[in-house]
Amino acid sequence: MRKTKPCLLLTVVTAVTLGACGGGSFDIVLVGGRVMDPASGLDAVRNVGIRDGHIEAVTEDPLEGERVIDVEGLVVAPGFVDLHQHGHNEESYRYKVLDGVTTSLELEVGTGDVAGWYAAREGGQITNYGASIGHIPVRMIVMGDEGDFLPSGPGGSRAATDEGIAEMRRRIVEGLRQGAVAVGFGIAYTPAATTAEFETMLEVAAEFEAPAHIHVRGGLAGLREAIEGAAKTGASLHVVHVNSSGGARTSEFLALIEEARAAGQDVTTEAYPYEAGATRIESALFDDWESQDDAYFQRHQWAATGERLTRESFARYRAEGGRVFIHSRTEAMTLAAIESPLTMIASDGGITDGAGHPRSSGTYAKVLAKFVREQGVLTLMDALRKMTIEPARRLETRVPAMRNRGRIRVGANADITVFDPETVIDRSTYVNVLIAAEGFEYVMVNGVLVVDGGEFVEGVRPGTAIRAEH
Repeated sequence: MRKTKPCLLLTVVTAVTLGACGGGSFDIVLVGGRVMDPASGLDAVRNVGIRDGHIEAVTEDPLEGERVIDVEGLVVAPGFVDLHQHGHNEESYRYKVLDGVTTSLELEVGTGDVAGWYAAREGGQITNYGASIGHIPVRMIVMGDEGDFLPSGPGGSRAATDEGIAEMRRRIVEGLRQGAVAVGFGIAYTPAATTAEFETMLEVAAEFEAPAHIHVRGGLAGLREAIEGAAKTGASLHVVHVNSSGGARTSEFLALIEEARAAGQDVTTEAYPYEAGATRIESALFDDWESQDDAYFQRHQWAATGERLTRESFARYRAEGGRVFIHSRTEAMTLAAIESPLTMIASDGGITDGAGHPRSSGTYAKVLAKFVREQGVLTLMDALRKMTIEPARRLETRVPAMRNRGRIRVGANADITVFDPETVIDRSTYVNVLIAAEGFEYVMVNGVLVVDGGEFVEGVRPGTAIRAEH
């Protein structure tokens, strides 16, 4: 909607910096929205002026712009920062922005070739993007594992020699020097990796002040391994999907993380709002499948067909390889994770060739719809905190540019999500992940609209690389 506003100079009491009138016209002005900024605690009706990819005004006074959008009745929030997304492609990014996400990061599995990963995405993407240097893919390279994304052979099951560990260390150092955001770990997928190997890589993370994002192994014992390793090496630790790893013991996981934080460790965590997980059926996570009882297989659903598995079909699909859903958690387990003040929200999602998990396209809408609006277990501000400023702060030491994201303030990058808190909702299912979330009316990445009036904007690629400086 275009409107013409009188050109006014604003006073310092509005906490806005503007140039001269005329030259002070903005590219886009958001008028009359409920601006919610968890970083400052601002929750009030304001007008927001955007110019050259940045927020340059947050004020009660009228603003003039090339395009003025009436957002009365809508929430204007920082764009969501997803620390845990797989599937960094056009398809995934499209569904992410329709779910309010403006920064999508692959920090768990990561990549074994940081320079190549960023080079493949040069020239702009739909969202901001970034990756870790990953212990999993590095180990696969060193061990000669030809698995698809996750190890299916020696990368998971073979112990490394001293020379192999030294080569992994060298590659992780190289990746960090090429600007990797973090060091990623999936120790659950590399069971042959010793604690000594793990701690060697944690030492590198600590040296470069890079957070270690880890999928722990072996329940509480694995969480203790990670916390103790981080304490020993001085690494900052981020435990991915605490509800997935914790399962029935999620509350105990959270208590152990809280205990480590109280002792002064830098430990954070995240959760996604779904009861079923998803992974590759050929991975080392299922190496003990033959010893399981029949009920075990019924909890698994083949993503490609939607069928629940039997011992026979599990064996067949494991030989074939592909995505499987794991229906192993209750709503109470999910609730314990989502409502905890410790957790951030991260999707662990990704869509490739129409396949994925509903969390890939509905994570943030589901939190806002179910846990804020319907159940009231989170306030809207607290939910936004988990989606914006907390994940941004997790990365600031390693990536100073994140200090200008996850916030609505003058000078920040104009990554902005505008949504209707009364209608926002997830629509994707385990049978059809390609149903976009609804209720996100406008989404901007670096000041460019990628969602306009609830519709995806074709042909724009304003996203930039999120990358460390060394």
